[in-house]
Amino acid sequence: MDRISFEQRYIAARRAVIEGDFMHLNGQQREAVMTTRGPLLLLAGAGSGKTTVLINRIANLLRYGSGSDSEYVPEYATESDLFFLEEQVKQFSDKARQKDDNMRIPDTEFRIRDLCTVEPVEPWRIIAITFTNKAAGEMKARLGRIPGQAADDIWASTFHSACAKILRRDIERLGYDRSFAIYDASDTASLMRRILKDLNIEERSLTHKTVLNNISRAKDAIISAGEFLSSAEKTGDVRRKMIGRAYLEYENRLKTSNSLDFDDLILLTVRLFQEHPDILEHYQKRFKYVLVDEYQDTNNLQYLLASALAGGYGNICVVGDDDQSIYKFRGATIENILSFEKRFSDTRVIRLEQNYRSTGLILNAANDVIRNNKGRKGKKLWTENNAGNKPELYITADEREEAQFVADRIIASASEGRNWREHAVLYRMNAQSNQLETAFKRNGIPYRIYGGTGFYDRAEIKDMLAYLCIIHNPGDDVRLLRVINNPPRGIGGATVDRLTALASTLGCPIFDAIMESQNNAGLVSAAGRLHHFADMIDGLREYSKTAPLDELYDELIRQTGYIRMLEEKDTDENIARIENVRELKTNIISFMNENGGSLFDFLSETSLFTDLDRDDSGTDRVMMMTIHSAKGLEFDTVFAVGVEEGIFPSSRTIGDPGEMEEERRLCYVAMTRAMRKLYFTSAKRRMLFGKTSAAQPSRFIYEIAEDNITIRRPDDRSGGFGLSFAESPQRPSPYSKSRFLGSGSHSSPAPSPESRPPDPASPLRSSEIKKGDTVEHKAFGRGVITTLSPVGGDVLMEIAFDGVGTKRMLLNSAARYMTKA
Repeated sequence: MDRISFEQRYIAARRAVIEGDFMHLNGQQREAVMTTRGPLLLLAGAGSGKTTVLINRIANLLRYGSGSDSEYVPEYATESDLFFLEEQVKQFSDKARQKDDNMRIPDTEFRIRDLCTVEPVEPWRIIAITFTNKAAGEMKARLGRIPGQAADDIWASTFHSACAKILRRDIERLGYDRSFAIYDASDTASLMRRILKDLNIEERSLTHKTVLNNISRAKDAIISAGEFLSSAEKTGDVRRKMIGRAYLEYENRLKTSNSLDFDDLILLTVRLFQEHPDILEHYQKRFKYVLVDEYQDTNNLQYLLASALAGGYGNICVVGDDDQSIYKFRGATIENILSFEKRFSDTRVIRLEQNYRSTGLILNAANDVIRNNKGRKGKKLWTENNAGNKPELYITADEREEAQFVADRIIASASEGRNWREHAVLYRMNAQSNQLETAFKRNGIPYRIYGGTGFYDRAEIKDMLAYLCIIHNPGDDVRLLRVINNPPRGIGGATVDRLTALASTLGCPIFDAIMESQNNAGLVSAAGRLHHFADMIDGLREYSKTAPLDELYDELIRQTGYIRMLEEKDTDENIARIENVRELKTNIISFMNENGGSLFDFLSETSLFTDLDRDDSGTDRVMMMTIHSAKGLEFDTVFAVGVEEGIFPSSRTIGDPGEMEEERRLCYVAMTRAMRKLYFTSAKRRMLFGKTSAAQPSRFIYEIAEDNITIRRPDDRSGGFGLSFAESPQRPSPYSKSRFLGSGSHSSPAPSPESRPPDPASPLRSSEIKKGDTVEHKAFGRGVITTLSPVGGDVLMEIAFDGVGTKRMLLNSAARYMTKA
């Protein structure tokens, strides 16, 4: 056999053997996994299994290096080796491999690895960057299940976590101390409010949020505070000059307290790489493979960071979906994914278009909408799932009727045995949740607002973390000001203002200024109390050098008297707050058990949490959230409410083609969260912010082909939701008027049984029930009425249900679902 034929057969056999390990993937997924060299753009449609692809791609790199797409054949390879590989291809059927990847005997497996591996990759030479700690944790957990690999050494982390780790090693090269603090959104807001006050800038004329948003955009563009202010002064823009002064003061105070905000974590890492080539070279040599998830959500700094890390070997793989780029307001730029091929030459593009989540008709409708965007790469989702039911639009009279419709459908679905958490209600703006919450409470439907106050956002938890932060770094002015008089120590606002002014005069952190308080006329009377506070912090700092974190926390609680303060007022709220303070110790112990690490490590991790990381999806409640919050989630049944012109799309985007495309992507995200059922709702009139306006269905509804959606409105004659004769929406439709009409002579299909709410012939009346009666509820089952209390023209009931506990509901809303047992 000549050498050329031998090498061709060897390469083909090696690829086929490696491919056999991934036969559980579809063709496009497998191609993505086995492409290991150079830039790779994975356009991963919604529900296409992108995480599975990432995990398997890393598994392939760990097992075989670049063997799956390398042209290299080792000189020592023999014809016997070739015949062995070809025999493996014949011997192991695809079906058998899919069933058990470990069926090979050890000696055979060892030889396969030896013959198929090219340029083996150590785990620590792979960095996989995600956007949330939850996603990073899931990736680590799944990588940990890869047999025989030290996956713990892979850098699987968020952008911010990765940068915090890099900066902790080398930030001194930029003039910072390694013990830097990380300010979250709450901390930066507190700092900026104080700065605006000190600069005599009123919040009503320039909000702290506006200033921080401008600073964030400037940092993303690598514009320093000095450059920003200089530019503003040249243009004479008074507003920008005020922002510039606040930006400059903000940067000075962060630097003085040795603190960074989230933008700084990435900005300073990029600066470190740009100003110190030796550090960049270190990481470029370390990371042979760079993987970035959710690439469509990256901003300019994140692009610069990823491209810098990949500059050594050029092996960068980004996974994203341009059709799901919905975070422009956070600084994300869709241009990063649209221009990836221009920025990285010889890029290979693979589209993952097979959807495993949704039914066919839901995907058809989503494809109908998104194809109207011009700024996209282009792909079409498809599925082997059944066609399912068409998405449905329900046109209601107003927002109250809309909310009751959603409640009716959810209770009907729950009565068929589905869990509450299988239902999600998505809205464009938070204000839309008001009537929905009222309807859910009236009907006893358990719900959770996703994005509500999370554990780490509670005031008492922020207080305890603030103490830990200043134990770690006394120069942290924001955290110090939060707790210097909490619990009360007789250090009032006037004292704090004088102390802050003294620190500014001395050019030092506030904690250091306490040491000079007895020498300041305005602070002499408070000097004893200030020194007592400082001595407590110094004592805890000394204790932290030898004590474990959990014992330090116990001592912190004892010395501050925080729980004693809460115990002085024995209220339900304070009891809950005490429980939360104590629960934080559970988190500390869990962190110690899982990670070991220092106080710095613990504070760094908690400061990087996001709402997605605090998901309590195990709780059986209907999920309510904005569409932005829903990205990455999936539900059996989705209600997209308020799909009206001026709300969705937002009135602010109408007339701006770029903004309208982002709104359309947002609609696409909402639609592709649904697995089995998708409902839209639109009200003919809606009250928002105290003003009632006429409304009409969103233009996005009109973009869905007539065959892919059913449109219904209330049947005024029956009081229920069905098909009826009605006027079409005010906005002209490209389709026939019958699309919005009812039954009779029209050919629109009748509603499916599951789409109709329960409608008992004789709903319960207050005169028919009394305390102690047993009732049967269609969703909650059998229960006993324990309380009946008149409320206006209604009756508030408390019913103890078997297995689900006590529910409170209003009779007029709940009666239609109940009968006397």
